[in-house]
Amino acid sequence: MNMIKKCLFPVAGYGTRFLPATKAIPKEMLPILTKPLIQYGVEEAMSAGMNTMAMVTSKYKQAIENHFKPHADIEASIKGTAKASLLDEVNHASKQCDFTYIEQQQMLGLGHAIYTGKPLIGNEPFAVILPDDLCTNDGDSVLTQMTKLYEQHSDCCIVAIEEVPMVDVDKYGVIDGELLEDSDNAYRVKSMVEKPSPADAPTNLAIIGRYILTPEIFDVLENTSPDKNGEIQITDALMTLAKEDKVIAYKFQGARYDCGSVRGFVVATNHFAKVEGLI
Repeated sequence: MNMIKKCLFPVAGYGTRFLPATKAIPKEMLPILTKPLIQYGVEEAMSAGMNTMAMVTSKYKQAIENHFKPHADIEASIKGTAKASLLDEVNHASKQCDFTYIEQQQMLGLGHAIYTGKPLIGNEPFAVILPDDLCTNDGDSVLTQMTKLYEQHSDCCIVAIEEVPMVDVDKYGVIDGELLEDSDNAYRVKSMVEKPSPADAPTNLAIIGRYILTPEIFDVLENTSPDKNGEIQITDALMTLAKEDKVIAYKFQGARYDCGSVRGFVVATNHFAKVEGLI
């Protein structure tokens, strides 16, 4: 039985790298083919057995909430036509899941966004998906892989990692750790560094936008000092728990597309277009 039922989505950011497109459209609503990024994330959470989608949002992101609500006029207009099935996936999510929302008043880092979601989560373990990171796999989804690992280590937070070129480590949180016994893809985290220079990076194992967090993280975040930019970083909070051997980094199976960059967004679009036989 799945122990984790809630997935938190920090979606309050402005998406400035995609201006002018994101001036009026949330970046999470930008589509890869015909499906917005946020829907890919929700479907991944559902594949891992989660049924509450907790959105940490802003006053500019009403389109996300609207996307997961019924639209009677559109549904009536396509009923009985060849287009009738096009809304099946999003309507299935709306019917199977509870969607909850809370507004992040200030953009003060990912740690702050996650802490803002505390009223939606309560005192239970939960997942976090950053929709910018679009993950695919032919077998279990990345989040499903992580929940299976969590069931074996339920006192630990789990972070997803992948190897990146050393020249790119300054874009990520980077971990150092030791492989768990009898594992070739899960590490007991010993240290974490946020956006190190290549010269200072302990490894090229970069944290990506998938987490499973224990409720203990909220107390740690509450006591985590802002960084030099005034932001509360989830990496700093996880480092506190790593000192107690409570963080595991998991090198997932599958592919990740960085849809937070224009280049990554184009690469993802081309991949999905090829899969669908469009190019």
